[in-house]
Amino acid sequence: MKQRYLRGLKVSAMGLGCMGFSQSYPPFPEKSEAIQAIRRAVELGINFFDTSEAYGPYKNEELVGEALSPCRDKAVIATKFGWDIPEDAASYAGKPFGLDSRPAAIRKAVEGSLRRLRTDHIDLYYQHRVDPNVPIEDVAGTVSELISAGKVLAFGLSEAGADVIRRANSVCPVTAVQSEYSMFYREPEKEVMPVLKELGIGFVPFSPLGKGILTGAMTRNTELPENDFRRYIPRFQGDNYQKNLELAEYVSALASQKGAKPSQIALAWVMAQGENIVPIPGTKKISRIEENIGSLGVSFTPEELAAINAKLESIAITGARYPEEQMKLTFTGGK
Repeated sequence: MKQRYLRGLKVSAMGLGCMGFSQSYPPFPEKSEAIQAIRRAVELGINFFDTSEAYGPYKNEELVGEALSPCRDKAVIATKFGWDIPEDAASYAGKPFGLDSRPAAIRKAVEGSLRRLRTDHIDLYYQHRVDPNVPIEDVAGTVSELISAGKVLAFGLSEAGADVIRRANSVCPVTAVQSEYSMFYREPEKEVMPVLKELGIGFVPFSPLGKGILTGAMTRNTELPENDFRRYIPRFQGDNYQKNLELAEYVSALASQKGAKPSQIALAWVMAQGENIVPIPGTKKISRIEENIGSLGVSFTPEELAAINAKLESIAITGARYPEEQMKLTFTGGK
């Protein structure tokens, strides 16, 4: 497996987003199947695994911890803090809850994550969403203390804006920023990615396959399951979805020309945008993990990339990437 660096953190060139094993993308596999998939990823050379206390909540960290416990020394585990998860968390599955990145909350969260992940340290600890009620300097300072204590090795931010990234980095070096990024959503190119390049910070795109629309598996007649969270996303609804399939169809046509799968084209394009980029496609199936790894063998000439980017500019993506209320609550970007 090729390796890349998120600042000083050496990881496989592609990671595995684990959220889908227990949230958002039903049906969910049996625990034994999920553990088998995660361990197969390790066998195939993936060492970078992404989870969060909020996924489930808590269930995903427990799953990842159990799956990686026999091979913890081979794994780089990233998890996230920053939520006000109620004590009776099980009753809140699938429901929104508030933000809480106060220092005391972070110190409490890390202990829970360490226990569930069956480890004595977290390799990369992200603030999951910017908390407008807590100065980012206080957040960074608290994580710096956890690093000094050996409980955390590196600090990350998720969905943070350029100003917040700079301010956080001035207090505690930011190793990586995680944000949605793909052919389907390119907003980070405007402000975030230039700052990351300037400061030497790694970039970890989630949903690099456009929440599945770039895999070739979704067609104009696709019906999403009732409890699939994409049913509530504007860009997957009605006319928006039908218009957005123009991009999916272009990627599929490009894949045919290159002798690759659509997912491999989409992932190879993301990785071609910079050596500091490590995508974390999520899946529940071993076959998809193997398919995604195949993207590491796909390359583009400068001329091909220029043509692809010109085509992407000509395709308008319609609809918001999340429901309006969710955007208001949890995607402030720190602005």
